[in-house]
Parts: sequence; structure tokens; C-alpha cells
Amino acid sequence: MKAVIPLDDAGADLATVGGKGASLAALARAGLPVPRGFHITTEAYRAFVADFRQETLAAAAAGDAERIAALFAGREVSGPIATEIRAAYAALGDDVPVAVRSSATAEDLPGMSFAGQQDTFLNVTADGLLDAVKRCWASLWNARAITYREQNGVPHDDVALAVVVQELVDADAAGVMFTADPVTGARDSTLINASWGLGEAVVGGHVTPDTVVVSGGAVVEERTGDKTVMTVRIPGGTREEPVPEDMRRAPVLTGSQALALAELGARIQALYGTPMDVEWVRRAGAFAVVQARAITGSAPQVEEWNDSLKSDYLWTSGNLGEAIPDVMTPITWSFVRLFIDEAMSAAALPGFDLVGNIGGRFYMNLSIAVSIARAFGMQSRLSAIEQVFGRLPPGLEVPPLEMSRLRIITSVLPTAVHIQRKVRANLKGMRAFLASSLERCEELRAAIRSASSAPELAGLWSRAVEPHFVTACRMLEAAGRQGGSMLVLTRDRLRTMVGEADADAMLTGVSGEGELASLGLITGLSRLGAGEITRETFARFYGHRGPHEFEVSVPRPGEDPAWIDAQLAVLRDMRAGADDMLARQRKSREEAWARFARRHPRQEAAMRARVERWAGVVRDREATRSEVIRAFWVLRAFVLRAGELTGHGDDLFHLYLDELLAVLGGDAAPLERVPVRRATYEMYAALPPYPTLIVGRFDPVRWAADPGRRADVYDARGAVPPAVDTVTGFPGAPGVVEGVARVLARPEDGERLQPGEILVTTLTNVGWTPLFPRVAAVVTDIGAPLSHASIVARELGIPAVVGTGNATTRVRDGDRIRVDGARGTVELVGPP
Repeated sequence: MKAVIPLDDAGADLATVGGKGASLAALARAGLPVPRGFHITTEAYRAFVADFRQETLAAAAAGDAERIAALFAGREVSGPIATEIRAAYAALGDDVPVAVRSSATAEDLPGMSFAGQQDTFLNVTADGLLDAVKRCWASLWNARAITYREQNGVPHDDVALAVVVQELVDADAAGVMFTADPVTGARDSTLINASWGLGEAVVGGHVTPDTVVVSGGAVVEERTGDKTVMTVRIPGGTREEPVPEDMRRAPVLTGSQALALAELGARIQALYGTPMDVEWVRRAGAFAVVQARAITGSAPQVEEWNDSLKSDYLWTSGNLGEAIPDVMTPITWSFVRLFIDEAMSAAALPGFDLVGNIGGRFYMNLSIAVSIARAFGMQSRLSAIEQVFGRLPPGLEVPPLEMSRLRIITSVLPTAVHIQRKVRANLKGMRAFLASSLERCEELRAAIRSASSAPELAGLWSRAVEPHFVTACRMLEAAGRQGGSMLVLTRDRLRTMVGEADADAMLTGVSGEGELASLGLITGLSRLGAGEITRETFARFYGHRGPHEFEVSVPRPGEDPAWIDAQLAVLRDMRAGADDMLARQRKSREEAWARFARRHPRQEAAMRARVERWAGVVRDREATRSEVIRAFWVLRAFVLRAGELTGHGDDLFHLYLDELLAVLGGDAAPLERVPVRRATYEMYAALPPYPTLIVGRFDPVRWAADPGRRADVYDARGAVPPAVDTVTGFPGAPGVVEGVARVLARPEDGERLQPGEILVTTLTNVGWTPLFPRVAAVVTDIGAPLSHASIVARELGIPAVVGTGNATTRVRDGDRIRVDGARGTVELVGPP
């Protein structure tokens, strides 16, 4: 029996020296800075407990840790085991202070660290060495260790304990280091915690340490903690002492020392081939490693989806971001990029990203629109931008593009001329497109289902699916551009002439010559509930619209009978039917027009013609948008069929379009990225929705971990206006209502919404529309006068306040509130 072996012994494996000992042995053999020492093997432990092993197991089964402690206390370490331990210790020098650390065989394992379950004793010398070893052995059976093993399914009779004895470094500083981000698992950054004295204050959580993040060979983040205590040596052990006042807020590490530690961590990670949790100490500027284990429970390796890192722009999730509220899978992001390229080419500026993917969520670059408006001296356009994308906080300075005014003008003008020609050409074919789109999409989905091989499906993409999708996007662009600034200017002019309430009433009823697509789900569900149409008819005409209609990994309502059942249940206890609400609003519209005619008799005809043109633009825009979404259903069918034909199922949602087409062509290489992509998607999807406005570089994970985070705005420059307690926003639809607030995060929670309550939520899109007839009013964090919530609320005559920025954080579920849709205010009347 070998009771003791050298620290770097080649036979120092898990079974012989436990997890901690095996790790230290590997570090020592690799030449890494590890304090001198030796192992007391598991054989020594087994020999010591042989006489009372069965009693120990019986006591453990009974949960009697005190009985086991008494068994160990009643015996002494003696004989050959004691002789070997004393000899190994003497080889270190005369009465050298050592650390005596437990090292169990069930320790530092994948998924189970067992950290802190057994004991460690510091500043031990010759007189107390054997007793410290025995107490380490006994700690294998303390109450917390017994419970931990039982919770993790580790049999008690399978474990044994080795002990690591190392020279104690009289450290002036110590801490822990993670060679990958412990939250995201990202391997491009190293996180270091540091404090004064020995490392026990940091490991034990008794101090707020410094935090240093190293990435790309540079220190990218530093936070100095208020280090109130430190662990220091005293005769026979250690104790915690107050940190001197001049050291409490002083940084422990210099920049060069942090880089040196990160380099040491990189060597350790390379040795193990996995991210590591490293405990380190520093003495007189030299570092040593006292423990290293794999980061257990860490997130798998992930990618970074973050276009905010490219430059300091102003990003917004308003407007189109309301229609794309989810974290997007990679294939959806590919389709959305194609959609933007074709449907919003007029807003693009060569060399700049019009849209961005920030933590998987869709954002638009407002710096482009603002910079163009300023370059052309169109300051009035800034208010129009707010009408579409939402209000900017007072004092928020919009970062301009790094581009001269002359260059902006010379870049925009040729594009504007080209867009005008393209829009005119596409408008000529828009009516025919709208008339044929439904049947064409059905034909494409049928052709996709019939494809019998991957090459055949790939050919169908290039020959038919992509061309139809591109056409749909171009038709939406044409429909949206045909009115120029009419949508904003007409509303502003009416508000000036007749006030907010009458202006909104006069602009309703845009479905007079055809159904407004935003109301389609209400209309379809009402007809289905009344038995006027079948489920098949509902699915055919309305089944493509829903709360997650851009995300192709999510089933459409037309594919999901349970979704339809849930909406029909909501309709059964509506406050009023959609037809009744539309009729009531029609009466309000007629009364508003009568008042306009009395006040402005000579302008009535011209204004009616202008409003009808306005309504036509809205109808066309809504209709073409609906057909784009119908085309997204075709795209979903394409990805699903690709998964079937290749045998890779929903893995293909985690590929980009070019990668998916490569897989269809027989290249399996892109599939290697699927686990990382899936982990990345799940990581971002677990975070709360990010702020509506983001300025500069934004880290979604660190923002989500900040208890003081803002949901309305994030400014990396640190100039965020102070948060306000009042809730105000855009007047979305007029009317004053008092009632109970129901704060909902997603439309799937709609069953919590009782008839007559006030819906308070982050944003709404078409998928929320079936809930509108049930509510007394609508309040949103995100939105503008031309957003979904405003349009639908006005059509149905429901008061609405949109774009408040803070309603969901200031209003609690069940609060009694008063909503004034004309003034854009929300007041708290009373608590739940």
C-alpha cells in the first residue's frame, strides 16, 4: 500500500488521489505554477476506516452524521500511514505551513463539482497535521456531503477520500478565474475575481471582489469591489480581518497582472480542453494555482448575435420590431434579411446596416433615418420618424453616421430616383398580385410537399419559392411608398383642424372598400364562431396570421387547432362582438365628419378625397403585408420539408439560408454548428425583452443580470435620462376608461384577461388582435400612432396609449388605472 505519493506522480489519477488531487497532479506535471506538496491516497483512507466502514455506511443510510463524526474522532492516525505522512511533510522543510485539502473520488466530475462539500484546513504545521488529515477524512461523511451524494445519485459505498497537502502560500491576494464566461459559456473572454489576502474570503462569498474581464488580449471591463474583509494567517489557522481603509476600494490587480493571469488560464484550459474554474493566489507578484476544475453546469459554447457591437448607432425595436417580437432562429433571420433588402430598399444607405440582430431580436438602425433627414435639412421629418417608430426620450442625442453630409446626399439621391421607378413599375402589378397570391401560395406549399428529393426541393427554391417571396416583398415596398408621407401628414393636419378625437374617428373605417388585414383574425374567428365558415376556410384565408408570424419555426394558427380553440373561447365572453364595435365606430366617424363639415364646409370634399387616398394607402399596405406573411408560411413549409428530406428535422431552423441550401446539395458541414446555434438561441430566448431603444454597444446577458435595468432605453454612453414614475405615451386612440390593469407578457396568456379589463403589455401585433374586443383599453410600452395597437384600437373604438416605455414596469397586475387615450396618459387610481 502506498499511503503517500508525490504531487506530480504519474499514477495520481481520480481513483488514487480524488478529483482535486488528480487535477493538481496534471497541472504540476505540465509545469504550471503549483505549490509544492504530496497526496495522501485513497488507499490510506480505506485502511484507516476498514474497521468501522460498515458502521459508517449504516449511519449514513440513517442520516446520522453525528454518529460518523464520533467514529472518526475515537481513532488516531498511527502506524505506517502516520510514518509516511510525517516523512513527506518533513521533506518540505522545517515546520512549513501547509494547506490540507480534501479530495474525494466523486469530485470535480462533469455536471457535479462537489465544491465545498468536504473540508479544507489552512496554516497547518507538524503538530496538527495528522489531526487535520483525519478531520478531512471525516468530512466525507458530514451532513451536507451525505445529502449532496444522495441528491446526485452517488452511492455512499462507492466514494473514498484522498488528501492533498501543499505548502501554504502566504498570499497577499487571491481569487478565482473562469476561462470562459460562466453565464454564457462564451470562450472569448476570461473573468477574474480578486481580493486581498488568502482566497477563502472570495470562495466563501464573504467579500465583494474586484472583477476583471479579459478578451482578445486586452482588459475590456474592470469593476472594483468594496473589499471589507480578508483572510489572513494566524498561529494554528486563519481568521478574517478588516481590510485597511486605503485598500478596500483599491484594485487588486494591475492590467498587466490580469493579462498574465488570463494567459495562465488559457494554458490551463488548453491542457484540459474545456473551460476551467481556477483558484489562484499571488505572493510578491508571482501567481500560483491551488485548484482547477471544469466549469460545471456552464452553458455550452455559444455564438454572439449582436450587431450593436459594430458601431455606436441608435437602434429601435419599434414599428417592424413589434411584428417580430421573438428571438429569431438563424433561418428566420436569413428570411427577414431578404425581406428587408427587398421591402425596405428605399430606406437603405450603402455601407450601413439598416437592420440588426441584437441578441437574436430584430432592431432597426434609426441613426440612418435621422442622419438622412438632417443632411437634407428636413428637421420636420424627425417628428414623422417618431410617429412611426415611437418617441425618443428628451435629451437623447442620436449618434450620427460617420459620413459627411455631402456623401449622404450623393448616396441617397440616385437611390431615390431608382426606387421611384421601381415603385411605379411594381404598383402596376400590385392588384394582380393581391388577387393571385393566396392561390399561388397554396400551389407552392403543395409543390413543396410533393418534392421527393433534396435536389428537387433546392431547385424549387430558386425556380419558384424565392421569386414569389421577393415579389411579395417588393409589392409591400410599393404599397408603402405610394403615399409618400401621406400617412403622417394627413393625420397631423386633421388633428390641427378638429382635434385628436375627431381626427382619429375620421380616419377609421379604412376597410370600407375591403377588409383591413389587421382585423382579419377577428373577422375570421367571429365568422368561424358563428358557424358561417369552416375551420378549413378559416385556415385558408386567415391561418397565416398570428403572434409569431415571422418566426418560421413556430406553427401558424392554420396548423394549430389548439390555438383556434383558445381564441374561440376568448370570443365567447367578449364585451361586444367585433361587428358591433365596428358599427359603433362607424357612427362616431359619421358624427365627426358632420362636425368637420359644419366647421370647414368648403374643405369637406377635398378632405374626404384626401382621407380616402389615405385609407387606400393603409388598405394596400395592410393587404400586401398580409401576403408577405402568407409567403412566410410557404418558407416555413420549405424548411420543414427540407428537414424531412434530409433527415435532420428541426435542426435546419438553426442554419442560415445559404447553409440550408448547402445541406440540400449534400454538404453536411453546416450541421456541425447546430448544437452551438441551438444553445445560443435558447440562451437569448431565456432573457427578457431588451430595451426598445439601444444606443451603442449592448450586452443582453449582462443587461438582463442587472437588477436596475431599464426596459425603455439603454445608452452605452451612460447618458440615460432618469427614469420617471409617471406613465405617458402617444395618444393611440381617444377615450377615457378606468378599470383593472391586466399585465400580460404574451398573447398566449390571454385567458387571464377578463372582459372589461385594461390590457397592459410590452407591444402588440396581429396575434393580439383577437383579445382587443375583450378589453376596455390598451396600454403598451412600445408603439407609435401608426403601430398595430393604435390602428386596431382606433378601428374598434378602444382607448389606447402606446409607446409609454415603462407601463409594464410601473403598473402592477391588478392595479386600478385610468387611461386617457386622447392625452396619452395612464394614472394609478388604486392598488389591487
